[in-house]
Amino acid sequence: MKAKMQQASVGGNQMSGNEQVRREIQSFLQALNSYPDRVARNPGVTFEEHCSGMVRTAKTEPRRRA
Repeated sequence: MKAKMQQASVGGNQMSGNEQVRREIQSFLQALNSYPDRVARNPGVTFEEHCSGMVRTAKTEPRRRA
């Protein structure tokens, strides 16, 4: 029995549920990696604030593929 892949629309493009999860994981890992620098500049910022800012930025900027 094969699982059905859910389609999500992001920026007008269709992507599978798996691809959406991959993007969310990438965004979280980028936030995790960049948090120490952000805290050095702004010690009052929480990880949640930093991470949510990264997610908003990721949704508004087109993603470049390497």
